[in-house]
Amino acid sequence: MNSIKWLFLQNKIMADWLRLLSKCLVLLACLFIISMQPAFAGIKDDRYDGNIFVVYAGNGSLVPPRETLAQALKEHKPTILVFYVDDSSDCKEYAIVVSRVQEFYGRAAEILAINVDTIPSKKTYEPTEPGYYYSGGVPQVVVFNQSGEVVLNEKGLVPYEHIDDQFRKIFNLLPRTETAELKRRAFNEFSSELSK
Repeated sequence: MNSIKWLFLQNKIMADWLRLLSKCLVLLACLFIISMQPAFAGIKDDRYDGNIFVVYAGNGSLVPPRETLAQALKEHKPTILVFYVDDSSDCKEYAIVVSRVQEFYGRAAEILAINVDTIPSKKTYEPTEPGYYYSGGVPQVVVFNQSGEVVLNEKGLVPYEHIDDQFRKIFNLLPRTETAELKRRAFNEFSSELSK
């Protein structure tokens, strides 16, 4: 009989210890979660917070590009290369410009957003590879005409108007001064029209 009491007492002590240990682990996990600092990133800093085209331009269709540079040049399509990195404040701010270029020229031209971190490191590149045109800064914009000639190659926050001027020449369109201003439709306008 004593051995049964002793066995029962041992089981009770073990159960109490396991319960206490599980409570301590839950408390420790809660303290760990509460003490974690959130990752703050914004458009004005150089912290990574996701794909810049999705986060800052609302346009996930730019990445990954539909075609390679080699394919676009082979098809004689006007092309724009935009070199960027996801953790650059300049690139974050520039994402909306690239999205605007796609809005107006995306059906007629190939828009290739190239993350420079994905360019393979080699000594030399072919003219059909993005690395051939990358000059070491972001953002960088390179515009090709239908013949594959570079008509614009600039680093920094290249204004939309510079890119637009080149595409107007490529597509033989009237200069911006002689046409009506193109206005972007607000997302909410689009959504409200769908609900009618």
